[in-house]
Amino acid sequence: MNIINGNVTSPKGFKTAGNAVGIKKNKNDGSTGPFDSKKDMAVIVSEKPCTASGCFTTNVVKAAPVLWDMKQTENNISGIVANSGNANACTGRQGLKDTEDTAARLASLIGAKAENVLVCSTGVIGVNLPMDIILKGVESTYALVENSYENGLSAAEAIMTTDTRSKTAAVTLELGGKTVTIGGMAKGSGMINPNMATMLCFITTDCSVSKPMLDKALKACVKDSFNMICVDGDMSTNDTVLCIANGMAGNVEITEENADFEKFKDALYFINRKLAIDCADDGEGATKLIEANVKGAADEEQARKIALSVVSSNLLKAAIFGEDANWGRVLCAMGYSGADFDPMAVTIEFRSNKGIIRLMDNGTPIVFDEEKAADILSEHNIFIDMYLSEGSGNATAWGCDLTYDYVKINGDYRS
Repeated sequence: MNIINGNVTSPKGFKTAGNAVGIKKNKNDGSTGPFDSKKDMAVIVSEKPCTASGCFTTNVVKAAPVLWDMKQTENNISGIVANSGNANACTGRQGLKDTEDTAARLASLIGAKAENVLVCSTGVIGVNLPMDIILKGVESTYALVENSYENGLSAAEAIMTTDTRSKTAAVTLELGGKTVTIGGMAKGSGMINPNMATMLCFITTDCSVSKPMLDKALKACVKDSFNMICVDGDMSTNDTVLCIANGMAGNVEITEENADFEKFKDALYFINRKLAIDCADDGEGATKLIEANVKGAADEEQARKIALSVVSSNLLKAAIFGEDANWGRVLCAMGYSGADFDPMAVTIEFRSNKGIIRLMDNGTPIVFDEEKAADILSEHNIFIDMYLSEGSGNATAWGCDLTYDYVKINGDYRS
């Protein structure tokens, strides 16, 4: 696998565009949120129909486009349209109709049917889409689609809401003598909680892979990437990860769990993991990226519970923001995670590029150098390592600190 400087346009046969169609407005003229980019619509199209797979929010309240995509990923897909600035969530039957009409408009332009187009939305909840703007925007954005690196960056910018930067990734790998490429883009900054978030991720690939194998690979990758991040503990209505594969690389179709499947899954996991960490690192108001590592839990599921509980602790996140080595908050979060372990056999360490400091050793607290601990926590990337003695279960989760700016951003999101 080779990491390349690319995005969703890197695989063969994919074109995209990002555009400002008028959904978002500036703060001084009636803004719907603290958006950094005026671009608010992205379109992705494939030269050939794609096999599709998706993972979606587990929130009982699902936005209209999520309900649409959950059905349509069973079909061949020719295009995706995504808007930012309005989530089309909690919008009743009108929201469902608006989603279908949006899909139908792109479908009419690419010679497909509505059910061959996926739709995503992100932004403010509870407001109907401005459909005159949306439908005209689909047309004007489609007119801009190209297979260029720059267009891929533009599309990634168009799906941003409170994000401070766009998020893209791409890799190549060899399968049976053919070069396969996977590219991705994502948005996500707040309302991010385990089991995905107000987060959108689009992955394109020219790999030839069957629907069952694509589903299996994506589900496995999301489990240990997007489902292992937390910014603020709020689970969104719009979380979506979509992967579409057009087979244009010409490799022998992956139809079983063979060596090619494992190579493809590993590359797909890299894309998912990289974009998931980018989302956690760009948490609203965040100044630090937190990585929680659990080793020695009873099994992987127990380890996941502990790691997620730690990065989800608001008290711990606040302590990391204040560069306070309050390890007791780590142990407390481990304790209410729902995992079964012996607190008297836990070792906890904090580390960064500035060094490592042990704070608890086999259940015994250590008198440590507070200045050294503060120096370690002054770095951007903070690692919390927890060692248990229950078994061979390991897991990693990612989060960010909780800052004053998080409250500011969310205090006037609609004003």
